[in-house]
Amino acid sequence: MSSLELIALFFMALALFARLLRLLIGPTVPDRVVAADILATITTVALVWIAHKFANPIYLDIALVYGVLAFVSVVVIARVIEG
Repeated sequence: MSSLELIALFFMALALFARLLRLLIGPTVPDRVVAADILATITTVALVWIAHKFANPIYLDIALVYGVLAFVSVVVIARVIEG
């Protein structure tokens, strides 16, 4: 693993921790929804990185499906919050 990959993993873990904290103690519901959306994006990026690291394209399909489902779920939650 190269040093650039280690740095990227460190910043992904830092972003994951920060968004998880915002999800747990967010002052408003929209803050928590945005945090959940960002967590889904970070998870999608992690799946793409795993696909690259293991040279297995099935993880790209999983990342694509996960990203679409995460987007749809955030849109549904936003509509419910809106009224």
